[in-house]
Amino acid sequence: MKLAFRNLLAIALITVAGYAQAAVLGKDYTLIEPAQPTATNGKIEVLEFFAYPCPHCHHLVPELSAWAKNMPKDVALTYVPVVFRDSWEPMAYTFYALDTLGQLPKLHDALFDAWNVSHTELTSIGQISNFVAQRGVDKQKFTDAYRSFSVQSKVTRSKQMVLSYRIQGTPTLVVDGRYAITGLQPADMIRVLRELTDQVRKERASKKR
Repeated sequence: MKLAFRNLLAIALITVAGYAQAAVLGKDYTLIEPAQPTATNGKIEVLEFFAYPCPHCHHLVPELSAWAKNMPKDVALTYVPVVFRDSWEPMAYTFYALDTLGQLPKLHDALFDAWNVSHTELTSIGQISNFVAQRGVDKQKFTDAYRSFSVQSKVTRSKQMVLSYRIQGTPTLVVDGRYAITGLQPADMIRVLRELTDQVRKERASKKR
């Protein structure tokens, strides 16, 4: 009897601890109203609104990268560069230019480090093209991509998304076009991200019954 009681007590404590860690609306995340359409072919969409000059975004990089490497197959992560000030706009162009060239995975972390560790000034296409060229990116191809209509359109779209999603700060994670996570420590952001993706998955499963 004592063993059975101890087992029940342990289960109860685990359950209480689980509830204590559950994401709380208004504290851990907020609702995006109206909810925004997703574009991930049925997968659970996760957006990160970020900026390379943002130190809080830089702090999130290790946690988010670790999560992304092992994220569930039904989840898709998309990065959205934010332009809160004129000096940030070249970085949005840089992000999409590198993405176009397939060089983003190679330089994503390096751009964060440049801004937040070595404090390198990257606010003009000349400075940026030299920076990426030193890291193996063809300078002319980068410049052409940076100035292309396609990249310009993507930057315009990212600005529109910031307004539509009512993004007030970075980093902000958005799940399924409905839930926004911001203002938390990196580990807590990932914890809430996991909980909300699980919640969306359960919601979808219940609708299929």
